Amino acid sequence: MPFVVGNVYVIAAVAVVGGALFGFDISSMSAIISTPAYLCYFNQGPLYLKTDGKCSGPTPNVQGGITASMPAGSWLGSLVSGYLSDWLGRKKSIQIGSVIWCVGSILVCASQGIGMLIVGRIVNGFAVGICSAQVPVYITEIAPPSKRGRLVGTQQWAITWGILIMFYISYGCSYINGTAAFRVPWGLQMLPAIFLFFAMLFLPESPRWLAKQDRWEEAVNVLALVHAKGDSNSPFVHKEMEEIREVVEFERANADVTYWELLKPDMINRTHIGVFTQIWSQLTGMNVMMYYITYIFTMAGLGSNVLLPSSIQFIINVVMTIPALLWVDRWGRRPTMLVGAFLMMTWLVVNAALLGHYSVKPYFKQFDSASESMSITGAPAKAVIACTYLFVASYAPTWGPVSWIYPPELYPLRVRGKAVALTTSANWIFNFALAYFVPPAFANIKWEVYVVFAVFCFCMFWHVYFLFPETSQKLLEEVEEIFDDTTPGSFKYLGTPAWKTKVDTKAVRFERGELDAEEKFAIHTQQEEAAAAAADTDKGADEK
Repeated sequence: MPFVVGNVYVIAAVAVVGGALFGFDISSMSAIISTPAYLCYFNQGPLYLKTDGKCSGPTPNVQGGITASMPAGSWLGSLVSGYLSDWLGRKKSIQIGSVIWCVGSILVCASQGIGMLIVGRIVNGFAVGICSAQVPVYITEIAPPSKRGRLVGTQQWAITWGILIMFYISYGCSYINGTAAFRVPWGLQMLPAIFLFFAMLFLPESPRWLAKQDRWEEAVNVLALVHAKGDSNSPFVHKEMEEIREVVEFERANADVTYWELLKPDMINRTHIGVFTQIWSQLTGMNVMMYYITYIFTMAGLGSNVLLPSSIQFIINVVMTIPALLWVDRWGRRPTMLVGAFLMMTWLVVNAALLGHYSVKPYFKQFDSASESMSITGAPAKAVIACTYLFVASYAPTWGPVSWIYPPELYPLRVRGKAVALTTSANWIFNFALAYFVPPAFANIKWEVYVVFAVFCFCMFWHVYFLFPETSQKLLEEVEEIFDDTTPGSFKYLGTPAWKTKVDTKAVRFERGELDAEEKFAIHTQQEEAAAAAADTDKGADEK
């Protein structure tokens, strides 16, 4: 039998390298778009060449298209990943994503013009779409309830590390003369993908996917290895396997799952919640901060010294994600998202007010790009920079990790792969739209860009409060009960009112062996009744 890693932290640490690929892409663009080598190599002709000899690079619209090409590919990759994951398994899907990433990195590194650069970034995006959709599914299905949020949240932490590492690589390479200044970092992007492909060979497959394939013995072995140090007789392993078996046997009648099933009356609410979790995570404006931070800090008067101050926010992003990894399961998903939305809205409003009141139109040739359309100096400029850092510090422990943790917890096994693929595709289509929108937006509506994102944060706060239920520390099979609209006090098609749900520690206490026999019996009976009710509801819906 080949060696298989059983430590759940090691499994997560390897798998989330797929998330680091997204981080590498973000900062490989944000750190490079303001360098002379990039601006001159991809310069769009004499009309965009400054009289002082400096190149202004692509036009704002074209730069938006270059940046947005990666999330465009990710949108398609995330949708395809649902079928790929159900067919080949979670593990092989991630490995396929790593191979595609290497192909895209070769194309980007060898780019001979804007067209080839865009094609390479689309291929890279396709790989990121696969990995970003299926890494959370893989970890969600293999992690114990008490650690699920922490482990899935490491996806976001890996993204932040990818951003930070690649930014400093790109910054160091910016001192190289010629096109090597951007070709070297774009080529080095392949290294984590190569590591991911080979390291995944030593990780187990998802036990829930194995069960769907009738590979029951392997599923038991994986659960025992990961959750009980190899003890297949563990009560917790038996409990998990019983629930997985019940779900799989019922879902035999629904073997041919399509995306249309996610729009059925019993599934539409959680589909809308998962999709909007990813949409809102983009509409916070965080990735805009990441892609175009050099624009913002240049307008704040940092000039040629913009790269190092910009890197501070990437360090903040890494450090401030740690609290979520430690305590997000204890905090719960709802409070974390509510606090994050409120704080981000606050910093965006302050920045809008500062730029709206104190900024002026740049004088001729002050900045290299038309997107750098405002100039602010002195104390107000320092306040803009400080609020930008505070915005990142508010996003990092809240919407950053929770946007990856939350969607995979919402869905039953039979649709989880495709459902998370759909929700992740929503992330990427909005990432694409915003990446394309921001350069011309800064050029045309200026400080009002911050107002737009502040309004989004206001809306997401109330959306979460009224419609996003708490899923923390519940077994995946138990989350079904939240959406059961036949229970007392529930709403038609919605289930239990979101504001009445809370963190449930019973599953964790069971996992740790801390429940007495009476509590165990009560939980088991409750779960059987919930499963039976859900089965009757689904059967009735299918008959209709």
